[in-house]
Amino acid sequence: MPTFDKLPLRTDRLLMRPLRPDDLEAIYAIFSDPLVMKYWSSPPWNSTAQAEAMIARDVKSMDTGEQLRLGLTLPEGGALLGVCTLFSFNWDCRRAEIGYSLASFAWGKGLMHEALTALINYGFTTLNLNRLEADIDPKNLASANVLERLGFTQEGFLRERWIVAGEVSDTALYGLLQREWPLAVTSTSSH
Repeated sequence: MPTFDKLPLRTDRLLMRPLRPDDLEAIYAIFSDPLVMKYWSSPPWNSTAQAEAMIARDVKSMDTGEQLRLGLTLPEGGALLGVCTLFSFNWDCRRAEIGYSLASFAWGKGLMHEALTALINYGFTTLNLNRLEADIDPKNLASANVLERLGFTQEGFLRERWIVAGEVSDTALYGLLQREWPLAVTSTSSH
């Protein structure tokens, strides 16, 4: 299992770095927001202990190469705007899943597209992954648009895959191959 080096990642507008204990309040604010969690696979958080647990898990999983979650901040500092993650690695097959979440106040500015461009590039170049996968609620049109703009293809549809707080939802499965990634060599930022 490789270690995650060449971090933090930088884009034109973002610094992408591992989470740290002082991100607690910002992480909690993001994951307790019903707007952000509307299409998530769990209900909105109701305790900062959940944020503490996430940060602790992330530190451990980065050390073991199991997962890479990066916090998105402005280069000049400030609170966390969101996170993006590579997880469920299958190193033999050079495959991982990608996940992301952005504070609702930061929506509509192209920040997640920029962050995911850098993360995908890192995955395909530094980690030499061959395939990335994403699992989203098909009703989440903003997320589908981000993935499709990045070159992901919808490859599947799983009916009633999730039940969150009593609400049943489907899954749209997306995939992107390294050979399909046009920015793998040329850039880690997007406009």
